Amino acid sequence: MNPKTLIISLLVIIFLLGGGAWFLSKSPANQSKEYTQFAQCLAQKKLTMYGAEWCSHCQNEKKLFGSAWQYVPYVECPANPQVCLENGVSGYPTWIDSTGNKYEGEQGLEGLSRISGCQLP
Repeated sequence: MNPKTLIISLLVIIFLLGGGAWFLSKSPANQSKEYTQFAQCLAQKKLTMYGAEWCSHCQNEKKLFGSAWQYVPYVECPANPQVCLENGVSGYPTWIDSTGNKYEGEQGLEGLSRISGCQLP
């Protein structure tokens, strides 16, 4: 193998290993650890998501948290229709804060941070 080919091969291997390490560091398991404090802060601020298991937008919001989702206050509306009706939920997801302000649709982590004042990691 000539030196030029060897150098190119080594650079490709280094690039792939570095990319793999970066990808693993950003895996959902690591992200969920990062978002635990954020999710707990949302709970302390009483920011609650109202949704449904079949709602794709609700699933998108849940996925952002990974396993930290367990700390986010959540009401499954089909299982608790009266609670959702009493809170005026007309679409999913709907986030409601402790003062009763409603935020309809996907908010994303940045939006939830803005609404709640909780800092993202």
